Amino acid sequence: MRLEPGAAIGAGAWGTALAQAAAMAGRGVALVARARAAVEEITRQHRNRASLGEQPLHGRRGASDRSDGTADLVILAVPAQASRAALVQAAEALAGKPVVLSAKGLETGTLLRQSEILAETVPSARPFVLSGPSFAADVAAGRPTAVTLAGGVPAMTEAVAAALAGPSFRPYAAGDVLGVELAGALKNVYALASGAVDGAALGASARSALIARAFAELSRMIVAAGGEASTLTGLAGIGDLTLSCTSTQSRNYRYGAALGRGETPAGELAEGVATAPVAQAMARRLGIEAPLVDAVNLLLDGRASIDQIVGGLMSRPLRREDD
Repeated sequence: MRLEPGAAIGAGAWGTALAQAAAMAGRGVALVARARAAVEEITRQHRNRASLGEQPLHGRRGASDRSDGTADLVILAVPAQASRAALVQAAEALAGKPVVLSAKGLETGTLLRQSEILAETVPSARPFVLSGPSFAADVAAGRPTAVTLAGGVPAMTEAVAAALAGPSFRPYAAGDVLGVELAGALKNVYALASGAVDGAALGASARSALIARAFAELSRMIVAAGGEASTLTGLAGIGDLTLSCTSTQSRNYRYGAALGRGETPAGELAEGVATAPVAQAMARRLGIEAPLVDAVNLLLDGRASIDQIVGGLMSRPLRREDD
């Protein structure tokens, strides 16, 4: 089965980068953008300066303000909290089609994953989840990037992965949709924590310890929710967690770093901010102890300083590492 990735809904950095990767592989992807100015700039100047600066965009498909419904495969690349509205608006064009969900976040209020939102809004669509260690700037520039593409039917998942693959973009097919989605959403919360550690100048040892304990906490939550432990050792697990917790390219890391310095972050869209309270509610529902998620929520709410939070974590009762 051969699919052509014909449309990407959302012309931000990630949607534009995925369309760019497809174009570099010789396939056309039309970007669907809300802002008329973005449509004009992408189509006429082959730039998306607001999202990717002066990075040239390959291909001649351009952008539009709506999907015409002819695409074999649709990529949804809007922020997690905007997914429902975008899916409702495009429901007719998405009916019965493979939809690649690229947002990493849980819906506020409902605790739903992106594939669950798709199931509610477009029941006939077939969900695939794209996640893993990747920054839009790297993908758009053609730098080597490997990610996970999870779907429920192996043959179809492999076909979708092949449609997205290119000379510098390599999706690995997987079957654990739930685990991949949760790993992608929750790692943003831990990236906030890691950024706060660095912002407060607590040292590389503290950051390394935080990442290791975040991995343990993340593993407990995903397995308890029904995900596969093996997902945590792959690109969508430890790969994405490590990248987001160590790079200033991560919006969540930068947001956390500002908090750690005692500043009020401005102008950053950090998915982890919306996901943190949802992750806390999920951990409680699952009966999982999640002290790092709790700590991030304390910091975001302003209920404790970074020094108080670290003191509380360091004074927790000692336990075996494998517990």
